[in-house]
Parts: sequence; C-alpha cells; structure tokens
Amino acid sequence: MTKYTYVTKTFTDSSGVRHYVRGKTLEEAIIKREELKRKLSAGEAVRSSSMLFHVWADIALDTYKPNVSPKYMTQIRSRLKNHILPYIGQMPIGRITPLECQKILNSLSGTSKSMITKTSQELSFYFDTAKKNNMIPKSPADDLIRPTGYTNKRRSLTPVERAAFLKVAEIDPRFILFELMLYCGCRPSEAAEVKYEDVLELDGVPFLHIRGTKTENSDRLVPIPKELQGKLCGIHLCGLCALTKRKKHHTQQTYDRLSARLKREMDIALGAKLYRNKIIVSVLADDFVPYLFRHTYCTDLKKKGVDVRIAKDLMGHADIKTTANIYDHADGDTLMLAAKQMGLTPDPETATQDSA
Repeated sequence: MTKYTYVTKTFTDSSGVRHYVRGKTLEEAIIKREELKRKLSAGEAVRSSSMLFHVWADIALDTYKPNVSPKYMTQIRSRLKNHILPYIGQMPIGRITPLECQKILNSLSGTSKSMITKTSQELSFYFDTAKKNNMIPKSPADDLIRPTGYTNKRRSLTPVERAAFLKVAEIDPRFILFELMLYCGCRPSEAAEVKYEDVLELDGVPFLHIRGTKTENSDRLVPIPKELQGKLCGIHLCGLCALTKRKKHHTQQTYDRLSARLKREMDIALGAKLYRNKIIVSVLADDFVPYLFRHTYCTDLKKKGVDVRIAKDLMGHADIKTTANIYDHADGDTLMLAAKQMGLTPDPETATQDSA
C-alpha cells in the first residue's frame, strides 16, 4: 500500500484565526488553501469533519473558554500540547475513533489521578463542542476507561504550622495573599485578584466577593472572619489587596518567589538552624505548600459544622464530590472530638492523678 506524504499550507484570516490545509503535492495544497480563502470571503461554512483536530482545539478554546484565567488556560494548553496533540493533532476530527482517545488516556497510566481526569474531561470538551457544531455525529471520547492514577492527598495545617504562619503574617504585608486563602478559601489566582472594593456588607456582616474564573461556581460571596476584617474592612482604598514588593499585580513568577519567602520565614519561626543567614537545618515539613491554606479553610468549615453543600459554594467547587472528599478526610482534631463526644477520652483529673 502506498503511503502518502502530505504537504501542509497555512494562513491566518482577517479575524486572526489560523487555518491549515494539506494536499498530496505542494500544488494541491496551494489550490486547497486558495479555495478555503475564497470560501471564507464568501462567508461559507468551513467547519467540517475534515478539519484537523489541532485546528479545532484552538478554535474551541478561543470560542468556549474566553473567561478562564491565564494560568488555568496555560495548564489546559499544556495538557493539549503534551498529552493529546502527539496522538491525534494531525488527524481529521471526523476520523478519530474511541480507540485513539483511549490510547491517550492509557498513556497517562501511572500519572496523577487529577491529570487523567482533567485530560479525559478536556477530550470530551473538544469533541462535544465539535458535535454541537455538526462536525461529527458522535463524540469518540464518550465512555472511556480511565486508568489508575495516584492521588496527592492534601492535608490541613498543623496547629504548630498555623501558629508559625500567624506569626510571620505580621512580618510582611504581602502575606495577605495567603491570609485570603486561609480565611476566605481563595485559590492563589483568586487571592491575587481581590480588590478592596470587593468587600461588601450584607445585614451588617462583611462579605468578600471572590471573582473566580475557573468554573461557573467559582464566582462567589464568602463571609470575612474577624481575623481578616481589620485588614480588609473599613479601609477606604481602591485597587488590589495583594501586591508585589513593587506594588504591582502578581504573576506566576512573583507568586512563586513570595511562596519561597513564606516557607523560609515559617521555617525560621519553627526553629530552623541558620548559618550566615542561610538555613542549614530545615524543620518545615517537606509537603508544606501554600495551597494547604485553602484546604485548611475547608476543614475549618467542617469543624464549625458547616453543611457540605454550603461549603461547596464557599469553596467555589463545581462538584460537591470535591468538597466531600475533604470533608470525609478526618484529621486528628476531628477524630479526638468524636472520641470525646463518645466518652472515650480520659477524664482530665484522672489523667493528672495517673501521671502523678
């Protein structure tokens, strides 16, 4: 069987969309390109089952996900580039079968469960939107089998870590970004976007309007606890609450640098050994990351008896299962509280006499 080598030609239309055409020869590719230009000028439909997948993926993201944050879009495009396009990027979308889609997921076996889930969801997104546009009759990404992946379990701050953070939070005003995560459940990207004008008052109670962009549920109102009210409420200021050292908007790079400074300050507060101002013996837990503040916010809601359905809205989760997974993970304090309520913990006086 003869194997054809195709020639690809590209051009960008007046709206900035890049189009790709291919032919068995250079001449055929040029003819197809000019024909496509003519159709575009005439306003004829150009989306069809013959469109290459990578072309449609770009159109779908630009059209259906215009409001996601730059950081999250970077993650989506990274998964597209590294895990999807190498398998089906150059295939006409109408020729892609469930077999090709399953191979993509199978290639992720052994990676994180989150990576597998997000890639599967994004595959469904590309093909579902193609189906809505009558490019394909059925999505080949339906009913795929997800391979087993590992789960990185988030934990809450320990009481010692919380105390260390509260201590260092008074050192650097930039750490308010992390306080917004701990006390209001902001994602890092959300905390970086909080403005003083987002503080509202409803029936005498201060609330923070979190302008989420990850999902439809992420735009939300959350109560501002007393620990944070003094820093956000009653201040007649405008602009962002969390700024860089140069009083500018945070980028991923400045967030990473601030996270590194936070870890250093907490490490020192916890008793790390220094030599010439460098940490030579660290005591901060290896798994400590600033995202633990948001997880702690959720577990704090659980300890206070907040219903999981309300917690879902306060966290900005799209799926209550995500919230329930955190609620179902009982920490040490919760377990001891349950034991106390069951009458299983020793009486304080008895324990004192025994120790004596």
